[in-house]
Amino acid sequence: MSMNQPFDIASLHAAYANGLTVEAVIDLVFARLAAAGDPGIFLHLAERETLMQQAAALGSFDPAERPLWGIPFAVKDNIDVAGMPTTAACPDYAYLPANDATVVGLLKAAGALVVGKTNLDQFATGLVGVRTPYPVPRNAIDPTLVPGGSSSGSAVATARGIVSFALGTDTAGSGRIPAGLNNIVGLKPSAGALSATGVIPACRTLDCVSVFALTVDDAWRVFSVAARPDETDAYSRPMPATGYGVLPPVLSIGVPAPADRQFFGDAAMQAAYEDALSALSAEGHRLVELPFGDFYATANLLYEGAWVAERYAAISAFFDAHAESLHPVTRTIYGGAKSLTAADAFKGLYALQALKRQVAPLIASVDLICVPTAPRHYTVADLAAEPIRENSRLGTYTNFVNLLDLCGIAVPTGTRSDGLPASVTLLAPAGRDGLAASLAAAVHRRTGLPLGATGWAQPAAVEAASAGRDDGLIDLVVVGAHLAGMPLNGQLRALGARFGRAARTADCYRLYALAGTVPPKPGLVRTEPGRGAEIEVEVWRLEPAAFGRFVDAIPAPLGIGTIALADGTSAKGFLAEAAALAGASDITAYRGWRAYRQGSAA
Repeated sequence: MSMNQPFDIASLHAAYANGLTVEAVIDLVFARLAAAGDPGIFLHLAERETLMQQAAALGSFDPAERPLWGIPFAVKDNIDVAGMPTTAACPDYAYLPANDATVVGLLKAAGALVVGKTNLDQFATGLVGVRTPYPVPRNAIDPTLVPGGSSSGSAVATARGIVSFALGTDTAGSGRIPAGLNNIVGLKPSAGALSATGVIPACRTLDCVSVFALTVDDAWRVFSVAARPDETDAYSRPMPATGYGVLPPVLSIGVPAPADRQFFGDAAMQAAYEDALSALSAEGHRLVELPFGDFYATANLLYEGAWVAERYAAISAFFDAHAESLHPVTRTIYGGAKSLTAADAFKGLYALQALKRQVAPLIASVDLICVPTAPRHYTVADLAAEPIRENSRLGTYTNFVNLLDLCGIAVPTGTRSDGLPASVTLLAPAGRDGLAASLAAAVHRRTGLPLGATGWAQPAAVEAASAGRDDGLIDLVVVGAHLAGMPLNGQLRALGARFGRAARTADCYRLYALAGTVPPKPGLVRTEPGRGAEIEVEVWRLEPAAFGRFVDAIPAPLGIGTIALADGTSAKGFLAEAAALAGASDITAYRGWRAYRQGSAA
């Protein structure tokens, strides 16, 4: 196998379908890591033999049942992986977890393979990537630059093509800044969309697990697998992966007013941002200049009383007993919290609430907001001279995001005049992750940029729908026990059905868990537009004769009707009669049967 085999998910799955073995991919992971010669990327690596055993356990290639089959990924070392030490880049804090973090478990169940644990700014406190007692990961584009943090190792591993994707965390921008500085995608979901169970807190009220990927399609596929409610996480919210691939032709996009834009003397970054805005405008989108003073004021709160105290609270017992174990900069930040009072915390909360009220009309006035991911690039030498100020400046356009309950995605936009990467971050209110990602995908494709630091060309866009295929097959929408991996999926396979695509219904359906069915089944019921939700479904494709046999065998009170899908197409699929709802439970909030069953199991 070529050392140049692309590791984006689409390319890797295409290679698997053509006979590539997952064992060969594992060998390639280790070969690329050795070639990188960067001891700062990983803090712990899986044993090759362990990965080979996990690969063998996957069975035959089946991306319908396991959408991340054979995909190598890395995990930031403040997120638990069973059997691998968790250190948060503090050796004296290390422990060996018995269980995977919820999000890691979901990705492994989908067929992904954990390669190892990645370096970070200690206790996820920093945006620079150099606050670690271990070797500092080298920026994948230019080693004289900081890699960005706190998820430094995850971003560099992805940008170098050592793994297909990596998990990070994001409290103040740690899932976005390293992406922007390494020419990759960084998806910062709505808070609560991905479970934080098994994640060492930074600011528990703000923390998000994030995804680094080479393409937006890949980031979204990972998010789609991992976005599940988790009863073990008090901050978990049902935020299903919906809305991706549906992009209105004209969007109103908020941008900082020119007088409010801050680049701290980096003219190349300013020019790159203005070029990105011009490209959005040329695509027909409407740019709306917003006063940004209150966004900056919100950002400044993050390193004041309430949230510094929250960082200290997360590790207070360890800090009080082992302060000398912390990196000097981290120790200074956490130590400052010990003089804070409850009154200081409440003052911060009151200030945030006032600012939320002031910026709410600005956020509501546009569909999305587009900001630079970082205001400038900094060298490692810059950070040695000014470790606090430069870190703070990197968070100019990121620190306010989680405080205001926004989702965001950092996406490359081109190459600056000096050859360094340029990036913007698209922001939207919580729950609109799909819209932000859809625009990000369009932005990335338009650039034609190679992926990360690999030189690989961007793959073709993932097909959004199967409408218009003239192959004689009939689309069938399944919603419950016939989904891939569910108890009755074998009935479809026995009829020669082919997996078509994952999809979502239009927002005019409600989902119910039917009473007394064996195996358990849901019922999909049509309601008024806007009174339901977009429900996750799958489209399977059958020969006409097989479709007829399948429909003839469906028992009442289930039946086949026409189901409207979110992408504007429709197909025949399962619907429930009203009589089926006796004793049923409304599970629409889960937005899908698979999510409900996984939530039930938890």
